[in-house]
Amino acid sequence: MSRVYNFSAGPAVLPEEVLREASEEMLDYRGCGMSVMEMSHRSKMFERILEEAEADFRELLHIPNNYKVLFMQGGASQQFAAIPMNLMKNKVADYIVTGQWAKKAWQEAQKYGRANKIATSEDKMYSYIPDCSDLEIDEQADYVYICENNTIYGTKFKTLPNTKGKPLVADVSSCFLSEPVDIEKYGIMYGGVQKNIGPAGMVISVIREDLISEDVMPETPTMLKFKTHADANSLYNTPNTYCIYMCGKVFQWLKKQGGLEAMKAYNEKKAQVLYDFLDSSKMFQGTVRKEDRSLMNIPFVTGKKELDDKFVKEAEAAGLYNLKGHRTVGGMRASLYNAMPMEGVKELVAFMKNFEEGNLKYV
Repeated sequence: MSRVYNFSAGPAVLPEEVLREASEEMLDYRGCGMSVMEMSHRSKMFERILEEAEADFRELLHIPNNYKVLFMQGGASQQFAAIPMNLMKNKVADYIVTGQWAKKAWQEAQKYGRANKIATSEDKMYSYIPDCSDLEIDEQADYVYICENNTIYGTKFKTLPNTKGKPLVADVSSCFLSEPVDIEKYGIMYGGVQKNIGPAGMVISVIREDLISEDVMPETPTMLKFKTHADANSLYNTPNTYCIYMCGKVFQWLKKQGGLEAMKAYNEKKAQVLYDFLDSSKMFQGTVRKEDRSLMNIPFVTGKKELDDKFVKEAEAAGLYNLKGHRTVGGMRASLYNAMPMEGVKELVAFMKNFEEGNLKYV
C-alpha cells in the first residue's frame, strides 16, 4: 500500500510518524497488555495519558493558570449551543459572520437570546474578512463570537476584532495549533480536533476561569455545562479516550517540530507555493481577497464546472485526494494542515501545471 496525499478539510491528514507509533501500540500500550481503546478512563495509566496531553497542549500554547483546558465530546457544532447556554447572562451576544460555521453558531444562539450580527462578509460569498477595528458592540453583550479560520471559504482573521472589553469567543477548528496565539486575548478558544490535531469526535476548549460558573441557563443539560467538565478535569463521564491519546501524540510531534513558531513558518512556506502558482496561473484562480487568505484552507476554481470536475477526478487518479470544494461553493479546495508535507503541495502544483497545459484550450 502506498499512502496518498490527503487534502481533506476534515477528518484530515495526520502525521505519519504518529500513525506508526499508534499502530505499534495498538494491541499493547507500553507493556500493559491492552490497547488504549480497551483501557478504563479511571485507570492510573489513562490518567497519565490525559495529564501528559494537557501538559503538552498547555506548553505549546503557553496557557496561563487562569484558563481551564477541557476535552469534550460532541465536536465544535455542539459548542454552538453550549456557549450561549453558559455565557448569555444578559441574553445578548454579538456575532461576526464570515462563513457557514459562524452563521450556524449565530443561528443556534438565537434560540437562547438576542444574537446580533454585527459584521459579515456574506455580500461577497464570504471571500474576505470585514473590518472589525471599530464595531458597534452591544453594551449588554455577554461576548463577541468569531470563527477565526473559515474552512469552507479559505479566509482567516489576521487581526482579532476589537471587542471593547467583551470576552472574545473563537472557533479555531481549522487553524488549531497552526501558529502561536496570545491566549489572553480570548475568553474562550475552542475547536474540533479532526481538522488539524487528531481523529474526529472531540473538541478542546480553553476557557478563562471567570467564564465558568453555576450561573447558567436553567435548561442547560449537565453535559453542556462547562463547570461539569472543569470540576471533573474532563473525566465527568467516559471521555473520548483514544482521541485524547492520539491528540497527545500529535502534541508531542509538534514539540519535536519546534513548536508553533516553527509550524507557522513551515505552513507559510507551503501555502506560498500554492498561492504563487494560483497568482500566475492562466486557468486557476483563488477565490479569497489576498490579505485575508488562510494558510490552512485554499479554495480555487477554473471558472467552468466541467473542468473543475475533470480536475478533481484526474487528481485523484494521480494520488491527490479530497480536492473537491465544499458542496455549498463548488470548485476545489486544498487543505494544508500541519501534517501535510511540502512534498504534497509541490506534487499538487506540478499536477496543476500539467493539467493547465493540457486543458487551457477549454478555458
